[in-house]
Amino acid sequence: MPIEAHAPELASIIALDEPIRQLAKVPDDGTWPLEGPVWYQDGNFLLMSYVRAGRRYQWSQVAGLSLVSESTNQGCGMTRDREGRLIVCEIGARRVTRQEPDGSVTVIARSYRGLPLNHPNDVVVKSDGAVYFTDPWGPFDGEPPGEQDQEYPGVYRVAPDASKITLLVRDFVFPNGLAFSPDEKILYINDYRRRLIRAFDVQPKGGLDLASDRVFCDLRGDRPGLPDGMKVDVEGNVYCGGAGGTWIIDPSGRHLGTIVHGDPATTNLAWGGGDWKTLFITTYHTLYGVRTRIAGVPVPAVEPEICA
Repeated sequence: MPIEAHAPELASIIALDEPIRQLAKVPDDGTWPLEGPVWYQDGNFLLMSYVRAGRRYQWSQVAGLSLVSESTNQGCGMTRDREGRLIVCEIGARRVTRQEPDGSVTVIARSYRGLPLNHPNDVVVKSDGAVYFTDPWGPFDGEPPGEQDQEYPGVYRVAPDASKITLLVRDFVFPNGLAFSPDEKILYINDYRRRLIRAFDVQPKGGLDLASDRVFCDLRGDRPGLPDGMKVDVEGNVYCGGAGGTWIIDPSGRHLGTIVHGDPATTNLAWGGGDWKTLFITTYHTLYGVRTRIAGVPVPAVEPEICA
């Protein structure tokens, strides 16, 4: 079955006979992967990055798949801020940008302590407007740094007014996807190389420090699949690529089940649909959709108490 149950609690999150629908497929021209899906509730469409090709696609139920940009600087992870502006990790330009309502682009992060960022990969915006992003070495194969790179793969926070960038974590092998718990008291960050998710308690006063680091879930197994993008639903369950497909993990870190889409890896995820109960799944070249019984945390972020 496409939905594999590892615990009976899974049935309250997703129907065990729920179909996994293939919504779109981009041409396999030797580039990959589809990444960074983000839902526009105000337009009823999904945006996606096609990283190596430097393209951006739009998908909707009515119009299907369409190409909207061919100059994205190898944009990867994407999200929206409280004002609905698009935030993009641009691997090729080694920066994080914000698209303004007039179409202009504001660079909100490009360097730390005088050196360029490595290759910003994925991004999330907290409800206070702060931007958190991962910055591994090497966009695809994790090559070690050169003389003008950061000395370590890092996880950073950009102040809500973009006036300051703060290094939060520097001991990952390849930091990739990240997501907040619904109450924003926990920041989940996965390590693509170690195949695990770590959980950090967010300190008060703006989350300038993280504490209580612990391994939240180990996603290894005997089937293909690695942790990449990551999302959370309103009850605190975590969704992430792992061995065999997309894992559903409860707030204690227990693997409840797997959405088996059949592709080698889950590259990223997004919540969408009118009720935020459609989970969009991207793989190297394919977009899937599956309905859940619990809504995802909306993007743009809303006040934590609304989605608790």
